Amino acid sequence: MASQRLRRLGPVTLLDTTSLVHESYLRFLNAGNLNAQDRSRFLAYAARVMRSVVIDFVRESQAERRGGDLVQVTLNTEVGAATSEDAGTILKVSEALDALASSDERLVQLVEMKYFAGYNEREIAECLGISERTLRREWQRARLLLHAALT
Repeated sequence: MASQRLRRLGPVTLLDTTSLVHESYLRFLNAGNLNAQDRSRFLAYAARVMRSVVIDFVRESQAERRGGDLVQVTLNTEVGAATSEDAGTILKVSEALDALASSDERLVQLVEMKYFAGYNEREIAECLGISERTLRREWQRARLLLHAALT
């Protein structure tokens, strides 16, 4: 799942699959008594953890002490492909989700599972306990709300 999600993000972050999985695992351990008795709760929690790892990594890479929004240059003098605009979009989506959480937590879970964790419709519908048709309607609604928040 981590590899699939990072492929969709493209060159926005320098985070690789191994780093995402390791960081997520460490956060699982730090959570202490994670009760993952059923698959759907675990997948929802994994999506939330992946979101927080990606967002924290983007924020850290944009931090002033790390050069802020300056272009990263690799040792072989090629300009890095990451752009601050794409990283900014990820942060804006996360902020919009935080605002949406006050009105509809299930939509936030849906977006986390689809956008940040890369789950397919069947997996998300199963985790949320809804039909795939309802999921598609709610995804449409979430996209409209996020689009309005982002523009």
